Amino acid sequence: MTLSDEAKERLADIVRLQPTKNKELQNRWDLESGSEVHRYLESELKDYYYRDDNSLIRATAEAAELVGVEPGVEGDDEAESVPSVIRVPSLEARVFEVVAGPDDRSESVVSVLNKLREEFDIDPDVDDVRRALQSLRRKGVIEVVYRTVPTFRLAVERDEVDVEVV
Repeated sequence: MTLSDEAKERLADIVRLQPTKNKELQNRWDLESGSEVHRYLESELKDYYYRDDNSLIRATAEAAELVGVEPGVEGDDEAESVPSVIRVPSLEARVFEVVAGPDDRSESVVSVLNKLREEFDIDPDVDDVRRALQSLRRKGVIEVVYRTVPTFRLAVERDEVDVEVV
């Protein structure tokens, strides 16, 4: 199967962002819906991705080799292990820097948003911050603590994970 340049770029996104969801790819690829992402995956990249036990999108080893990109999460192959490297967009890297540490009281999305404003002088949309937190949760470096609202904190010490911005 020969891939177009666009398909190779999108496959590289999957490799970098894995594990990922339709919504994350929809935003990255500027598509209208998760259904459109699914159609694209099935029509163009069917042989190069799969869904794991949690229905998250992952690239095959062949895909990573084909596009020459390192997977977005590196660490032991054990499901419960902490990744040693994560490759994330700029906002996720900044969220990782400011979110409460593993021994601190977990905090709300709005609290993280306010820290981003204060620390980096940026004003992202609250939904973008929520998506960044959820993406980092799926990568295993943030945990959710359910109180009145879902709150977040690091699941690991910051210095245990190298964060690379893609």
